[in-house]
Amino acid sequence: MEILKLSEVPKKAHVTPLFTSPDVTDQSFFGEGKDLRIGIVNFGRGVRNKWHTHSGDQILIVTEGKGLVMTDGEKREVTVGDAIFIPAGEKHWHGATPDSTFSHITVQIAANQMTQLEA
Repeated sequence: MEILKLSEVPKKAHVTPLFTSPDVTDQSFFGEGKDLRIGIVNFGRGVRNKWHTHSGDQILIVTEGKGLVMTDGEKREVTVGDAIFIPAGEKHWHGATPDSTFSHITVQIAANQMTQLEA
């Protein structure tokens, strides 16, 4: 068994072309080699990731702020305590509203591959 305090997991810069701004950090925990990949992604105000898909299902659990989740057919505002299920292959993006920061826990299988669809 492993127990940790999320507040003690260090935030690391997460600069990648997937995001609309470099104002993103992540907090990965429980290490590599597990069946699941779990971490927290922290977005600055108005920052989102670009359109993308995953090869496996993804679950997001909002832990801070207000965010937006967009699919081809729907745009929803989410806030602390909301959980979002994104099925494998669904085109989507998620990120902070213009007036708020936004953080979520992400849970997915370790073998999940992301495909970025927006430049």
